[in-house]
Amino acid sequence: MPSETTIQHLCDAMHVCVLTGAGVSAESGVATFRDPDGLWAKFSPQELASMDGFLANPERVRDWYTYRLHVIDSVTPNRAHTALATLEQHVPKLTLITQNVDRLHQQAGSRNVVELHGNLLENRCNGCGWLTDAHKHVEICIRCGDLMRPNVVWFGEMLPVEAIEQATEAARTCDVFICIGTSAEVYPAAQLPYDARNHGAYLVEINPNQTVLTPYAHQSIRHTAVKAVSELVERFLNKRNTHSPPR
Repeated sequence: MPSETTIQHLCDAMHVCVLTGAGVSAESGVATFRDPDGLWAKFSPQELASMDGFLANPERVRDWYTYRLHVIDSVTPNRAHTALATLEQHVPKLTLITQNVDRLHQQAGSRNVVELHGNLLENRCNGCGWLTDAHKHVEICIRCGDLMRPNVVWFGEMLPVEAIEQATEAARTCDVFICIGTSAEVYPAAQLPYDARNHGAYLVEINPNQTVLTPYAHQSIRHTAVKAVSELVERFLNKRNTHSPPR
């Protein structure tokens, strides 16, 4: 579990940067992409999550994302989400970068969140970019008449420029970088922990499995997100409170 050195670095940090992946939301009941045994297993990812698939069969893609939206609506943040929201309240600055599209971090109370892959709760006009609540199931943009689509990054698409710029800046200026529940293999997000370490940050990995990032981390914690993050934040708060000067 978290070493004393890791806890001390966290206590000393002026800026903490956190990158979260599917492993964080999995413990809330959100599948990593889709249930391989379910109704949608017969379709390839490209058929359900690409512009070509959408243009070929908009109704099928909308049905798929309506199903995913129902899944998100039925789950709640877990203790990893809430612990990160608590951590944000007790450090000078925390930037939470997520590859997840469920907005469970925001639901748990996190405020400074950078969404690299968009989110399922919004639909976006494919033409003018107008956003609307995905629950309203608007299919045609009322502003320009183009098709509305889920506000997520599909296969073959670039990440939002503003999001990746914010994430890169945070990684390069933080004191501690914590990578949670991600394989760290999909670029450009996978570059962020390396950028952080190369710019002097203390690098922590939380993942039940070894990843390509493991050899580069100052500490790699082999536990699930809920267990490791909860203990990390609890020990940080205990140490911080113990060493805080009396008021």
